[in-house]
Amino acid sequence: SGSDSSVTTPITCTTRGADLTEEKQLVLCPPNCTLWRVSVFGSRVYAAVSSVCGAAVHQGVIRSSGGPVKVHKLQGRQNYLGSYSHGVQSQALSRWTASFTVVSSQIATTVLPAPGPGTILTCRLNYCQMEIALLLDSSNNIGQRRFNLQKNFISKLAVMLKIGPNGPHVGVVQASDTPQTEFLLTNYTQPKDVVFAIKEVAYLGGNTNTGKAIMHTVESFFQTGVRRGHPRVIVVFIDGWPSDDLEDAAVLARESGINVFLVPVAKPALEELGMVRDKDYMKKAVCKDNGYFTYAIPSWFGTTKHVKPLAQKLCSVDQLLCSKTCYNSVNLGFLIDGSSSIGEGNFRLILDFITAVARSFDISDIGSRVGAVQFTYDQRMEFNMYDYPVKDDALRALQGIPYMSGGTATGDAVAYATQNLFLARKAGPGRNFLIVVTDGQSYDDVRGPALAAQKEGITIYSVGVAWAPMDDLQTMASEPKDSHTFFTREFTGLQQFQQPLVRGICRDFTEAN
Repeated sequence: SGSDSSVTTPITCTTRGADLTEEKQLVLCPPNCTLWRVSVFGSRVYAAVSSVCGAAVHQGVIRSSGGPVKVHKLQGRQNYLGSYSHGVQSQALSRWTASFTVVSSQIATTVLPAPGPGTILTCRLNYCQMEIALLLDSSNNIGQRRFNLQKNFISKLAVMLKIGPNGPHVGVVQASDTPQTEFLLTNYTQPKDVVFAIKEVAYLGGNTNTGKAIMHTVESFFQTGVRRGHPRVIVVFIDGWPSDDLEDAAVLARESGINVFLVPVAKPALEELGMVRDKDYMKKAVCKDNGYFTYAIPSWFGTTKHVKPLAQKLCSVDQLLCSKTCYNSVNLGFLIDGSSSIGEGNFRLILDFITAVARSFDISDIGSRVGAVQFTYDQRMEFNMYDYPVKDDALRALQGIPYMSGGTATGDAVAYATQNLFLARKAGPGRNFLIVVTDGQSYDDVRGPALAAQKEGITIYSVGVAWAPMDDLQTMASEPKDSHTFFTREFTGLQQFQQPLVRGICRDFTEAN
């Protein structure tokens, strides 16, 4: 978007200045950010670690109902001042490496919809960065009239998904006797162009050879213009039932990391079931038979109400198990400060925070893994990456970590975690992440152990609370320091970092892969 103020990026309440990519950016804040415990540091000029929307309310640029805000990035500075303004208490901070200011946006009323329930959907769909092949049924089964209704439906879906350079890319393949690619992912990147291209798609007729079409989509369609690290999805529309077998094609898709998502319309009636080659075709076709990968529509008439729920389902990226994405491919090591200054109650808040981070990932024996080390002057392996391959067990183990109490030797702890959590488990680039949560000054050197860990391919995120010195946090954090360092004065403020931290891990994974 750059300085082009007509392009608005919806953000969440916890998006920080450091998370924005452009020097000047127009963003859309959702409503009710003041209900979150958003952290804001500074007055008029805010430290980049602050919530953008929190700063905008503090400055009086928007009210609690949200709205558009212009953000200008600035250099870091010293002595950010704390103040109480418009119902938000900002905190003082001695220094930070980058800053931003917020000003009112004049184009709000003309360009953007009023914030309301739809805004939240927009925000969620804004992160729907995936590659989608829409596989249309162009067989004799559907006929010309229903084929046109199918085209209308996918046009609305394309608009709802907010296709664009930072959103999903979409292409169209038709299933008939022989599959046919109509347009590829990169041919059209604006909703209006995609809608026009869909209008031009001509009906073919013939058999419903959906298996053949899935095979073609995996082997041919997804070979061109795919953004690396983005989940790939084939959304398969079937009117009635397929003429061929889907199983081999579905296995190929799964093994290629492509999610097959089935939208059966007008499923066969009881008297027609005898004509269906394989009654279990839906179970065999999808990435995982857990109910998530199908969305049945009773008829092509009155489909408008299904556009939004289908878009939301497709955009639940963390559910797309077949794609090797950050969610199912990373090793998360939590290094938890158990020193006496924290206290039992605050230690529970740390465990709540790291459990929320871990919950965002698809932990399993073939997916992501989790391990944890607690430290004072000493280190204690709570559990390693292999101990809990079942997600619920891993989350319970994190919640059940008993508080040690003692001193703070963070450097030794980083070295211990590098050696014992990660080096036993070889991994590809951008797979190993160490999240250090600490509340105070380390008694030993953190620079050496942190550099050694990074040399081994471990990405470090520093999360500081209360008296944790900025120097230690930034020294440990991976580059760019700004987006790998989090800080809050209060332990209750940790929860707001869950989303930005998960998003950061995914960004690192995508860039490395």
